[in-house]
Amino acid sequence: MALLKEWHKIAYNENTDQGEIQRFWTNYFLKEQSVYEKLLSNPDEVVEGTVKELAEKYDLSIMEMTGFLDGINDCLVAPNPIEEMEEDTKVSLAFDKEKLYKGMVAAKAEWLYELPMWDDIFDKETQKALYLEQKKSGTVVKEQKVGRNDPCPCGSGKKYKKCCGR
Repeated sequence: MALLKEWHKIAYNENTDQGEIQRFWTNYFLKEQSVYEKLLSNPDEVVEGTVKELAEKYDLSIMEMTGFLDGINDCLVAPNPIEEMEEDTKVSLAFDKEKLYKGMVAAKAEWLYELPMWDDIFDKETQKALYLEQKKSGTVVKEQKVGRNDPCPCGSGKKYKKCCGR
């Protein structure tokens, strides 16, 4: 079975006791933070290896590494083949800094986007701009509806009902 399916079975099992699943995620988030601290300390280093090698390097289980790869995949320069990934699959952790920061904001992971290592990568103004850009990207702006007796938005000067509203 592909590692990702196995990870999803463990991490998102609805039959698991709530206290147990909360302990699972708390433990996972601490380990995830540790990996990000190491990656962000040297953001230009391209980290590559098999899933098993990277799990050993960052002191994670294969399943925890799979979860980490699942979480970071959208922020990588070149996404990994996580759907069919096995222990011996070669993966890369080369991440796009802006995408990663925005991804952490989107996930509402303050413990990650507030890591002090970000201060060496982006100044405070850039961090704030990226934060706001990400937050605004999820905001839907509803345009005002054109009434039938309003002037047509095409600029013809006619009422909407006699022009584009037909």
